[in-house]
Amino acid sequence: MTETATYRLTQYAHGGGCACKIPPGELEAMVAGLVGDGSPELLVGLDAGDDAAAVRISGGTAVISTADFFTPVVDDPFDWGRIAAANALSDVYAMGGRPVVAVNLLCWPREVLPTELVREVLRGGAEIGRRAGCPVAGGHSVDDPEPKYGMAVTGVAAPDDLLRNDAGRAGLPLSLTKQLGIGVLNARHKATGEVFEQAVAAMTELNDRAAAAALGAGARCATDVTGFGLLGHLLKLVRASGVSAVLDAAAVSYLDGAREAVRDGYVSGGTRRNLAWVRPHCDLSGIDEPEALLLADAQTSGGLLVAGEVPGAPVVGELVPRGEHLVVVR
Repeated sequence: MTETATYRLTQYAHGGGCACKIPPGELEAMVAGLVGDGSPELLVGLDAGDDAAAVRISGGTAVISTADFFTPVVDDPFDWGRIAAANALSDVYAMGGRPVVAVNLLCWPREVLPTELVREVLRGGAEIGRRAGCPVAGGHSVDDPEPKYGMAVTGVAAPDDLLRNDAGRAGLPLSLTKQLGIGVLNARHKATGEVFEQAVAAMTELNDRAAAAALGAGARCATDVTGFGLLGHLLKLVRASGVSAVLDAAAVSYLDGAREAVRDGYVSGGTRRNLAWVRPHCDLSGIDEPEALLLADAQTSGGLLVAGEVPGAPVVGELVPRGEHLVVVR
């Protein structure tokens, strides 16, 4: 056994992955009243809660800017680096862009965890950067009681082809490009040490092809499904677009072992907070509590939720005219 294998990284953090985000309701209260920049070149800013910011520059190009980092979601440092990098790049793909450069964001308890682990984390991030064709050039590090890793990413896109939260319209189908259940499997991994290769594979899968397929199908509205769960990100999308959504619970697919993880109680606090936040705005009378928890499950490096049909992705619902509830689950 190598030295790095003797450390369980998930035990050095209070939460894991996107489940450690500040709860959506608290976050919205924090930023309430902040006024965005009124520059005509700012294409996407604070208003709609999109995945990244976008600004128009000369030459008919939109520059996309984002940052994402979190505590360990798996124990293996190389896999954690890959997952965190794929998750950070996803914000650019979710906007319909192409990442062009990234820098590392690293917080590390230098007197607790060895530098060999850091090298593996950074090596994992660099591997994903190479796969995406996005150079990883330096970054910033801080001595911190908890390990955290991620990236700040810059991308580019055509201004008229941006995928946005506020561009949904009634009548469009909703497509989901990855299976759900990442969060509950990660919670089980943190508690027991069991390794779920299907979850690691899902989290390290880039959303580049999904974004290209969405753009090729003419989509203009999308978001990625991460820490606020499917219900939370769908709620933000329909609220920004001025529509409602009907979600077909039976059409949503889950990773192997996800339902069993919920049954056995491996549900993160982040997932429970997600469900509490969306519940007043949703009609969940058609499903039971375990199903609701799965739909609110805090994903890490999840797929894209696209308003439109995406080749190879199941249709899980439809946008409809604004009704009594923002989201109805059947």
